[in-house]
Amino acid sequence: MVGDNGTVQVLGSPPTTCVYREDFKRLLLPPVYSMVLAAGLPLNACVIAQLCTSRRALTRTAVYTLNLALADLLYACSLPLLIYNYARGDHWPFGAVLCKLVRFLFYANLHGSILFLTCISFQRYLGICHPLAPWHKRGGRRAAWLVCGAIWLAVTAQCLPTAIFAATGIQRNRTVCYDLSPPALAAHYLPYGMALTVIGFLLPFAALLACYCRLAQRLCRQDGPAGPVAQERRDKAARMAVVVVAAFAISFLPFHVTKTAYLAVRSVPGVPCPVLEAFAAAYKGTRPFASANSVLDPILFYFTQKKFRQRPQELLLKLRTKWQRQGRGVH
Repeated sequence: MVGDNGTVQVLGSPPTTCVYREDFKRLLLPPVYSMVLAAGLPLNACVIAQLCTSRRALTRTAVYTLNLALADLLYACSLPLLIYNYARGDHWPFGAVLCKLVRFLFYANLHGSILFLTCISFQRYLGICHPLAPWHKRGGRRAAWLVCGAIWLAVTAQCLPTAIFAATGIQRNRTVCYDLSPPALAAHYLPYGMALTVIGFLLPFAALLACYCRLAQRLCRQDGPAGPVAQERRDKAARMAVVVVAAFAISFLPFHVTKTAYLAVRSVPGVPCPVLEAFAAAYKGTRPFASANSVLDPILFYFTQKKFRQRPQELLLKLRTKWQRQGRGVH
């Protein structure tokens, strides 16, 4: 069995030494996390500010988007600790409590983003395929806020064990913060990790694909029971589908595939060290892709919301006009 930071212990056998060459983490993770922090923090803050200061009432989709941006913002705030950790060669000086908090925030953001994106997709599906259904019109923003509250509770319950399993330990004479679990708890983590992948990723991903397959069928038809679909709504729904599926494909799919493979391989006794190292490197190398959703989510927001894309342009235009008037001495 493989410890997250380089040593190997096969379940049911004495500990063995298997030193990993993980210099790639020091070269890859700090720059990527720094870019995610530099882009994700202001982008998500802008999304939250624009939604909260919008003169129009929040739609159900906007409520889900607001909570999605909040989850991304909380995760971005934890990145400075990880940047320092990996820049120092995987050395964690911040203690066990912050180790648990950082790992919890990562997985809470990951699975919260998945559920909020699924809700946005389902809302888009209802708006296009069932616009007149009474169960679609009832509830409004209040129902959306209740759904968001349920999602936060579900994500907390799902990811709380990650904070329990996460711990600090000593590897190569330095303190490390285990991502999944210490080597001694790997057998206990395996069923939880598999269940988290199924419940927190596969089921929402299947629901999202079902929504967009049905939505694609509807958009390919010129008319339906409710009459022709407006071209603007068709284009907006198509953009949403492409961007959301791309976000899942880039951020979530590689991470969960490599994580599942890593969990399975490290639980098999007698696996050679080079094989274990390869699976561990593949899993750890996809962490930046999972982190990238904190940047892709606000891009999704601006890409699919025309009125919010126009607001920064309008603000810049007003500032430019004001500067020009001041330059001409017009008050």
